[in-house]
Order: sequence, then structure tokens, then C-alpha cells
Amino acid sequence: MTHFDPAQHPHRRFNPLTREWVLVSPHRTQRPWQGQIEKTPQDERPPFDPSCYLCPGNERAGGARNPDYSSVYVFDNDFATLLPHTPAAVPTPAGNLLRAEAERGICRVVCFSPRHDLTLAEMDPAAIRRVVDCWADQFAELTSVPWIGYVQIFENRGAMMGCSNPHPHGQIWASASIPNEIAKESTAQSDYFLEHGHTLLSDYISLEEQSGERLVATNDHFIAVVPYWAVWPFETMVISRRPVSTLHELHDNERDALATILKSVTTRYDNLFDISFPYSMGFHQRPARTGAQGWHLHAHFHPPLLRSATVRKFLVGYEMLAMPQRDITPETAAARLRALPAVHYRQKGLTP
Repeated sequence: MTHFDPAQHPHRRFNPLTREWVLVSPHRTQRPWQGQIEKTPQDERPPFDPSCYLCPGNERAGGARNPDYSSVYVFDNDFATLLPHTPAAVPTPAGNLLRAEAERGICRVVCFSPRHDLTLAEMDPAAIRRVVDCWADQFAELTSVPWIGYVQIFENRGAMMGCSNPHPHGQIWASASIPNEIAKESTAQSDYFLEHGHTLLSDYISLEEQSGERLVATNDHFIAVVPYWAVWPFETMVISRRPVSTLHELHDNERDALATILKSVTTRYDNLFDISFPYSMGFHQRPARTGAQGWHLHAHFHPPLLRSATVRKFLVGYEMLAMPQRDITPETAAARLRALPAVHYRQKGLTP
């Protein structure tokens, strides 16, 4: 009988943040692909697009006009998913089986740069630092609203991830209730802290640095890894070394370090297949109306690409009906990302 080898044999891995499992099937990387092939994305954009509703001075889709901004620009979403004055829902007579609750919220758009042709990977760290400061300020402002329960800061990058405009931007959705993923992570982190006296992610960082096989990039204040329990092929998680619970708590040097590691991760993504890499990225921070016990600031990157710029990962069948599944192991994904240069592929003639 052969010995179990996680690089070769199917197994499942536990995610301690959500207390859920993911199935890993590394032997499936050998299967031929005759499924959907995406078109190679075309990403040639001008520095200013007169038809873009996010560029400085242009009229937005809702009729408002952007100022001639020169740095980070924030505005209330013209087509917000959540509204601040939603009326209360009328209770249904069906009891617990058919339930609806009104949900209030505030939705904002954050333009990272006036330049239409940039991405986080192509912005310099000083410019990304201004975005980090904006995120931190927005978190503090929105959590001061008495009825806000949670603030989700995120970016959808690329048409493949449903991004409707290529201008560099992200979103903030502040909701009255605590979303599902945050509720799961909050419970897991709080329970771990009560049992061990320190955060779950502090211990996880120590294990990853001892191993080194899932590290992607590190600096004095942040670490980027492909999580042991990753679902998406090239998923990464960026974690603060100091166990703060929000972006707003970061010191100046920590904010600089966050900007640097965000550029490092996104640049490696772009260099993987020589394209502007699609992903959904978001920060997980403590809820607004609960204590920070056990909460440890981190960001998730969920990119959909699997084998190349034209082959994507789909969550279908078993993944939708039973549990998530992945083929390429997190260790293999991390090794590929770690080996890539930290200089963007568009910067011709430069060496890492």
C-alpha cells in the first residue's frame, strides 16, 4: 500500500475561519480540458476616457458630474444595492420558514486614481497608500453611524468578475446586519481567542512562516499566503502581523507596508499569465457593534483563473451541491506566484 501524499492523493482540508471543508484533488490536474475557453482580455486603455463615468470631470450614469479630482475620489453609489431609508418589512404569517427582514445600508464607490489606464498592480506604492488611508477613513466614518453593523470594503477587478467599468475603483457596502461570511469568521475567531488567549491568525502566520511552502510575499508588517484551505486556484490571503482588528488601527509604517504588499500580490497575479488579472478582493474587519475580541485584520483575493488566461475555475455541480473542490494544491499555486518577478510585465527592460 502506498503512503498518503497530499500532493498526489485526494483529501479534504479544514478552514478554521469558517469551520468548513474543501476537497483537494491534485491528480485531476492531468485531465484534458475541452471546456469553455475565454477570450484573451484586451486591456489597452487611455489615461482618460471621455465616455467613462468614473473619469474626472465626466458625467456619471446617474446624472451627477465628477469633480476634476486628482487623487482618490469617493462618492455615494448612484445605483446602490442598499439604501439608508428602507422601510421595515411586514412580518409574514408563515413563522420561521418564510422570513424577510428589511435591510438598510450605505454604498459608496472609491476611485483609486484619476488615471483610467491604471490598476493597483500598476500604481506606485505611494498612490496605493492614499487608497489605504481612504479605506481606513471610510471604515471609521461609516462605523460611527449608529445603525451600521458591518462595513465591507472590496474590489471586483476585470469583466470576468462582473466589473462594469475598467476604471480603477472599488466599492464599500455598509450594512445594518452582519453578513454570513463575517458572522462565521467572527464566531471562529472569538472562540479561538477565548481558548488560547491570542488570535487564530497569529498562530496561523507562525505556522506558515515555519513551513514557507505557501508564502507568496512578506514584509515587516504583512504576510501574503495561499491559504492551506484555499478554494480558488490562486487564492491568496493578506494578513497583518500585528493583530489589529481594523484598517483604521494601522500605524503609518503599517499602512505603507500594506500598500507595498498589495502591489506585490497584484503584480504577481498580472505576471502569472501576462494579463491584467481578474479577482475579487475584500478586507475582513471586526463588525461595528461588537468587541474586537479575537478579530485579526486580513484581506482575501479570490481570482477565477485556473490553467491560463483563457481557462477559468467554475464552482458548479459538486461544489454548489456538496462542498468546494480544487485541483492544483495551495502549495503548487504559492510556489508559482512566489517565483514570479515583483516588477510588472508591462515595464519592459526592467529586472525584478
